[in-house]
Amino acid sequence: MKKRGPIISTLGLALVIISLSMVSSIVPNNISEINHFSDSLLEGMFNEITNEIQIMSDDSAYFSYSTFSSDVPLMWGIGIVDYQPGDKLSINISNIFGNDYGDFIQNESIHFDILEIPQSDTLNLKVKNIGTRNVNVLAMFSEDPDNFDPLSNSDSSIMNVVLVLTLSGFLLIFGIIISVIGTIVLLVDLKNNQNNKRSY
Repeated sequence: MKKRGPIISTLGLALVIISLSMVSSIVPNNISEINHFSDSLLEGMFNEITNEIQIMSDDSAYFSYSTFSSDVPLMWGIGIVDYQPGDKLSINISNIFGNDYGDFIQNESIHFDILEIPQSDTLNLKVKNIGTRNVNVLAMFSEDPDNFDPLSNSDSSIMNVVLVLTLSGFLLIFGIIISVIGTIVLLVDLKNNQNNKRSY
């Protein structure tokens, strides 16, 4: 009996296994790896991510960011790293000249907004914890987000994930197709083998 069917099917199955192992290699296994993975992805999406700062209840912390261009939008975000229901922040944004860019209330784990910056400027974010417990907070900034393409950087974490997922998806589809072909060949060989036996 010909063995080409099982060989082809085994090759396809091997490609499927390789594909799944590639995906599992980039999926976090525990909490610390999940945090590192999410931080890496965030770093690829923003020009700057600050370090975490703990803000006591009814206390304030300050973040600043200097824009490099004029007349471009600035996307900013505040994230509560250890968010729990009931956490609440008050955010005031101004520049070094005292011009006010607005006040915001955050009662979710993360808040994003976009400001139109008419000229290069340094923004100060005053973040006050108006909740009842201490929270760990970080700030994120992306200048001109419409034209910011993290995939253009081949060394970015997002680009690495996209490449792995793309290659893994290709291998998975290719492996399934080869396995199906191998199964068909196996069935054809079995049928031919039975016909040959009957002819004797």
